[in-house]
Amino acid sequence: MRRLLLTAAAATAAALTLTACGTTEPAADDAKKKPAERITLTDASGTKVQLDGPAKKVVGTEWNVVESLISLGVEPAGVADVKGYKTWNTAVPLTGTPKDIGTRGEPSMDTIASLSPDLVVATSDLPPAALKQLREVAPVLELRAADASDPIGQMTENLDLIAKATGTTEQGEKLKEQFETKAAEGKKALADAGLDGAKYAFADGYVVSNQASIRPYTSGSLIGAVNEKIGLKNAWTVKGDKSYGLASTDVEGLTKLGDVQFAYVGNDGDKNSTPFTGVLAKDSVWKSLPFVKKGNVHRLPDGIWMFGGPESMGMYIDSVVGALTK
Repeated sequence: MRRLLLTAAAATAAALTLTACGTTEPAADDAKKKPAERITLTDASGTKVQLDGPAKKVVGTEWNVVESLISLGVEPAGVADVKGYKTWNTAVPLTGTPKDIGTRGEPSMDTIASLSPDLVVATSDLPPAALKQLREVAPVLELRAADASDPIGQMTENLDLIAKATGTTEQGEKLKEQFETKAAEGKKALADAGLDGAKYAFADGYVVSNQASIRPYTSGSLIGAVNEKIGLKNAWTVKGDKSYGLASTDVEGLTKLGDVQFAYVGNDGDKNSTPFTGVLAKDSVWKSLPFVKKGNVHRLPDGIWMFGGPESMGMYIDSVVGALTK
């Protein structure tokens, strides 16, 4: 939510046959194969993580970690909740056939151990006891899951750390550059459409016992930070949590938003995640809201992982710009 020692290239020189004298010259001593240099990193917990070289066989216990691995060109050996990842993250599809290691909150230690990974990348969302168990199985790189004081900075810091551990820092730099370019393009497109500084509220929600629970993404959320980066003004006044910048409200709480552009993410693969087109569709308070009356409610495409990496945020930017400027 950090430093790198680059891997030295292994060099092998073939003996050269000298046809003029009919002799073979021995390989030079400095051309012999060199061992990979060790990598030492300090993770979010302050733990020193030592690797014999760039990690190749990597397990990810969170979806943002898995997304970063794939974006960096590393095919994960193990992934928590494979079905859930495929449902909620289409910006960066899974590659290969990773082993499902269980849920994100309770990964299977036995399954992870059976994979003999070079590295397990986990986040601070896991309980300390689970992280301790993981460290008995393989080297563990613990990342801070999120930071409401600097959401985008935490996203890129985590990407950098994974890139250093896997020897993919060049690709990591490209991903960050692509994100900055995408944000600048999105900001310009909104400004050109007269939407610079437009009041905007993003949320998701769930239905529990036929009651809608709505989750505002405040300025401290990653989505909220991206919204402000592209020139939108966050209309939420509720306070989010210190890590993810998320809050909780109900349909009555939406009356405080006023006349805004409202967007949300649901998922047809999770029917309880779409209250805005479900139980709220017939709710009198919902139907009375100014943005509902004006048709300024936008459902963004399925598969945008709201807590993902640069590529998920790039997909989000394209989606919200497209929705607001159509």
